[in-house]
Amino acid sequence: MEKITLMEYFKLGGLFMWPLLIFSVATMALVIDRIIYYLTHNLKMKDIEENVIKNLEENNVNGAVEYLSKCKKNKVGASIILEGLKMYNLGEHQIEKALESETGEKIKELEKGFNFLTALASISPLTGFLGTVSGMISAFRSIAMATEVNAQIVAGGIFEALITTVYGLVIAIFALAFYNIFAHIVDSFVSDVEKVGTDMVNTIAIVKSKTKSGE
Repeated sequence: MEKITLMEYFKLGGLFMWPLLIFSVATMALVIDRIIYYLTHNLKMKDIEENVIKNLEENNVNGAVEYLSKCKKNKVGASIILEGLKMYNLGEHQIEKALESETGEKIKELEKGFNFLTALASISPLTGFLGTVSGMISAFRSIAMATEVNAQIVAGGIFEALITTVYGLVIAIFALAFYNIFAHIVDSFVSDVEKVGTDMVNTIAIVKSKTKSGE
């Protein structure tokens, strides 16, 4: 059987291959953008937790603020915790509210493009299926108009019609796979931030309690 090149597959797929090409390029662009972002932004919270908690246990709030202000390893996480510490004098409740608010803002930054990625994962297979239906209509129309019909003609028409479905599914699988990977990265980061925030609030409460009791 003669091998068919990718370009020949594209031509056989017909008109609906063009929107699928656009969807595939858009998907690749979004995925590459997020990969670059996550690789260039350290989202590990371990160092931040250790330094902040240590300073707070020593009742050195200014030291914790200074560390977070100069933190270059994880600027995203540091900015969230720093917003919470700015509310230190207003009490634990205000600290928690500040942490929650800033985390929400950073999640928007971390999840940039997620909606488009899921939309592409949904639209691509539907577009592919539409292309297949259109192709099947054309194939059966050609069969109906043919003077002689054989298995090769029927199979050839169906083969060409199914190409768009394959392309659409490939794009959808690719988009969904990376969406889930990226979502896991964001969820893990948010979970770590919440843990650090809780530990920080608890430490502040304990230190303030000890200070009031004169210990």
